[in-house]
Amino acid sequence: MYDIPNSRASITGKELTYLQQALQSGHLHGDGAFTEKCHQLLENRYGVAKVLLTHSGTGALEMAAWLGEIQPGDEFIVPSFTFSSTANAFALRGGIPVWCDIRSDTLNLDESQIENLITERTKAIVPVHYGGVGCEMDTIMDIATRHRILVVEDAAQAIETFYKGRPLGTLGDFGCLSFHGSKNIVAGEGGALFINDERSIERSEIIREKGTNRSQFLRGQVDKYRWIDIGSSYLPSELTAAFLLAQLEEIKAITNRRLAVWQQYIERLTPFADAGKLSLPSIPPDCRHNGHLFYILLPNETERNRVMNAMQAKGILAIFHYVPLHLAPAGKRLDKSVKLPCTEEYSRRLLRLPMYADITHEEVDAVVTTLDRVL
Repeated sequence: MYDIPNSRASITGKELTYLQQALQSGHLHGDGAFTEKCHQLLENRYGVAKVLLTHSGTGALEMAAWLGEIQPGDEFIVPSFTFSSTANAFALRGGIPVWCDIRSDTLNLDESQIENLITERTKAIVPVHYGGVGCEMDTIMDIATRHRILVVEDAAQAIETFYKGRPLGTLGDFGCLSFHGSKNIVAGEGGALFINDERSIERSEIIREKGTNRSQFLRGQVDKYRWIDIGSSYLPSELTAAFLLAQLEEIKAITNRRLAVWQQYIERLTPFADAGKLSLPSIPPDCRHNGHLFYILLPNETERNRVMNAMQAKGILAIFHYVPLHLAPAGKRLDKSVKLPCTEEYSRRLLRLPMYADITHEEVDAVVTTLDRVL
């Protein structure tokens, strides 16, 4: 019997030191020294016009929908194969999801179907970089430019990933990252909004700070801060930012360890794929991923569930991923007629294997050996 979780945060060793420094500073609310260091690190590393930490990836998506002026009745094109936050953020503003099917290779938004889904009410396209593998962003941006449509990248799983050498999250109008405990870089909860259009910076700070110009006040640009616009509270605390900084400073090492584990799985499981027992992930040559997750595709849902249950019975937490949003209760209330063949097929066949930076060779061997026996 094993005890192998599906994911586990990698601790760098600096987290407690930085948390203690934050406590000693007396500044525990948002936008202190640790938040600013995180902003600077992310802006410098990825060349973003402005980064704002948020209390979650969900919060970053909500801010992007707000900044994008989503109004009731506006349509947004989004994959159904994603987490609820991707659709919720826009639906909260009255947006109507228009579901797009996924590609069979990367399980990302199928860019070839987008143009047929555009109507006069289309306001945004929301590509989701599944597993840290980039969508076909050149095509998506070309479509968005020609139709004057907003692009919000859901890059929740995609920190330290690249499309044609460019960081994901920096290609659309906004990029939304997550630092949830299941992600590569964690803060327990937390997220970041990448603002790639400088015209949105001032308003983004106001929305994030409860509708006030407190950010300008902290920079000494105004003598006192006032209520300027409608907003909410999307700031993380300094404790969150302190923990996050320790993680961000080791982003290269954490990513490299994950990629090494990912490659182990590829090498060990290629014979299974060659024998026709399963299919492995596909990474386009123009994409550099981050080893966020490792999945296999089994022949059908019955076999996927059999393998999943058998591995879990051995203490190995292999799990399925999303229930497609258009098949979930909230999605069915919106549209019961939509059919997404690839989404429906691959969501039923997909099984995520344990994947984290500090998984040992012995644990990987246990996963593969158990999988072999089960198959």
